[in-house]
Amino acid sequence: MTPGDVLLPGAAVVLIVLAGMCAAADAALSRVSRVHVDDYLRDHRRGAVALRRVIAEPPRYLNVVLLLRVAAETTAAVMVAAWAIGRYGRTWDTVLVTAAIMIVVSYVVVGVAPRTLGRQHADGVALAAAPVVTRLAGVLGPLPRLLIALGNAVTPGQGFRDGPFTSEAELRDMVDLAEASKVIQSDERQMIHSVFELGNTIVREVMVPRTDIVFIERGKTLRQAMSLALRSGFSRLPVVGENEDDVVGIIYLRDLTSRIYDHRESESTERVESLMRPATFVPDSLPVDVLLRDMQAERIHLVVVADEYGGTAGLATIEDILEEIVGEITDEHDREGPRVEELPDGSMRVTARLPVDELAELFDVEIEEDDDVDTVGGLLAQALGRVPIPGATATVAGLELVAEGARGRRNRVATVVVRATSAAHTTARALADLEPPLAVVDENARDQEQPADA
Repeated sequence: MTPGDVLLPGAAVVLIVLAGMCAAADAALSRVSRVHVDDYLRDHRRGAVALRRVIAEPPRYLNVVLLLRVAAETTAAVMVAAWAIGRYGRTWDTVLVTAAIMIVVSYVVVGVAPRTLGRQHADGVALAAAPVVTRLAGVLGPLPRLLIALGNAVTPGQGFRDGPFTSEAELRDMVDLAEASKVIQSDERQMIHSVFELGNTIVREVMVPRTDIVFIERGKTLRQAMSLALRSGFSRLPVVGENEDDVVGIIYLRDLTSRIYDHRESESTERVESLMRPATFVPDSLPVDVLLRDMQAERIHLVVVADEYGGTAGLATIEDILEEIVGEITDEHDREGPRVEELPDGSMRVTARLPVDELAELFDVEIEEDDDVDTVGGLLAQALGRVPIPGATATVAGLELVAEGARGRRNRVATVVVRATSAAHTTARALADLEPPLAVVDENARDQEQPADA
């Protein structure tokens, strides 16, 4: 037996153990909580300072850990292969058996067991590993970054500056795997995916469009503003000057109520501009996650979204952004009701989301088609020239449309009472002749409604 027969297997075992320690450190450092790190700093725990440095710049240090793990695994495999060939000869059987053994060892000893321990004891392993990792990063210097740059140079397309080792795709796959393993529920998986997509979503995609905004002119009295706020159901109203592109501020129902309560005469003597607050403007191309952080920091609930020409594109609220993560937010007012209901006086109460062609078929009338209008609510808004609020009335194709009370958190007009205004249109189709889908509520039709605080 030569010295190499002992040194090569022994060195391979040491390298495998080192690779396992690197895998455990990688799993722990990726999982440790920043909140816990702050607690450890206040408690003066050993390794807390180094751990804070690692958490502040994860790619730099995690790439060092990955480099060491790959180097240790590869070197161990080469040493075991050299030992096996020297002992059993250069045959295919030797090579295949050695490869199989190293695959199993690498998968179990490096891939599974250390990572499991690293995740189960993330804080303890991270505190122990952080000082070593920071020293290794200082010794190796820019070597990991040079290797990443080399990899990006030989890779078609644009590479990743910090490497692709902890990519969003990998995290998404982990979430899907966690759901498949019953670790998390399906709705939790969807919420996590929504958080990832938040960074790729811009304000234009979540805002309330300009056509759905209820404005008030700056010269209106406080009484008129109070009436509009109560009728529309909105607690915040944009104040405009010359036109809807000239948003000069935001009037709050709370400010109106307080002022009128303290000074009763002010409701007819004071103007809206005397109580309005400054409006916050954001571009419609701003990422939603950036807007959410800014709104939280500035304690702003509503912003005015401006288009590339400086005009008003819409409004965005915190609720709109949160719904991108948690889904539609409903309340006790969002109740199920029939899409078409016959009233005692012969008129019909229909949902505002009823298609225009179904309305025309219901009353046996012809309504001129418009590519911009698909629903009864849109038809009423087009006839009025503004967003309908409860009580708004318009006549279209011999039909009188009356908007009823708003419902739900978004306070949009949910139903419209329709009645024929001429003898030619007094015969409405019986409800029994309607197709079954007309008697079923489509709650998904409410998904695009206006937020309550617009």
